[in-house]
Amino acid sequence: MTYKELTPEEKRVIIDKGTERPFSGKYYLNKEKGVYHCKQCGAALFRSDAKFDSGTGWPSFDDAIPGAVRQESDRDGMRIEILCANCGGHLGHVFYNEGFTSKNARYCVNSVSLSFEPADKPATTTEKAVFAGGCFWGVEYHFKKTKGVLSTTVGYTGGKTAHPTYEQVCTGRTGHAEAIEVEFDPSVVTYEELAKLFFEIHDPTQVDRQGPDVGEQYRSAVFYQNEQQKKIAEALIEQLKKRGYDVVTSVEKGGEFWQAELYHQDYYEKTGHKPYCHIYQKRF
Repeated sequence: MTYKELTPEEKRVIIDKGTERPFSGKYYLNKEKGVYHCKQCGAALFRSDAKFDSGTGWPSFDDAIPGAVRQESDRDGMRIEILCANCGGHLGHVFYNEGFTSKNARYCVNSVSLSFEPADKPATTTEKAVFAGGCFWGVEYHFKKTKGVLSTTVGYTGGKTAHPTYEQVCTGRTGHAEAIEVEFDPSVVTYEELAKLFFEIHDPTQVDRQGPDVGEQYRSAVFYQNEQQKKIAEALIEQLKKRGYDVVTSVEKGGEFWQAELYHQDYYEKTGHKPYCHIYQKRF
């Protein structure tokens, strides 16, 4: 993951979780149409149509781009901190039930944590890919390190239960698999490259398990988003079979993706641990 070199003030806020002075930020009164990005990694975070004037002195948004912002309990024990889901950079805090807008949320963000891309600038075309290969912690660990991956979200898909919880999925009765949704820039990394990585960070020959994790929820599956992704996944599976791998990975049409609980997002980044059964092995 490539990060922008930060100024001392940017480091104070983004890395050390500081706060800029109210009414002093570059984007506090900005009314231009466009998208606000993370200053450190460039991931898209907020759209201008979610911005409103709260009168509090910091840029305020009543919604974030899905999967772009992570929430954690602040170290003061009272507030909810918001961070870039891609790089973990500190953005500010989120407050609920204040009545500013119909969404009843205020993402209070430091301008110094943001960069702005005007709407008249051609937007980067992004795509999404969804893979399941055992415990989603380990799969996410490898994809987050891949250049061109803009964001990752772990969750559940492929089953029949709406809004499933981790406990429900663990019973093996929901039909869901632990999976990861990857948003990527196809001008930097192709779907084929991501799919190859997927087949090289888990064992696609294991049925309903991955290492010590056993159950249908740990199955190997590609959930394609379009016919091109389907063709690529099937072609890669054929290549592996010709090389002697007894691949059991299913290729399924992508359906509803349910985001997992917050404590599952960026798990290894939070804990400092490394995957116990997702070890990279070159197969192509």
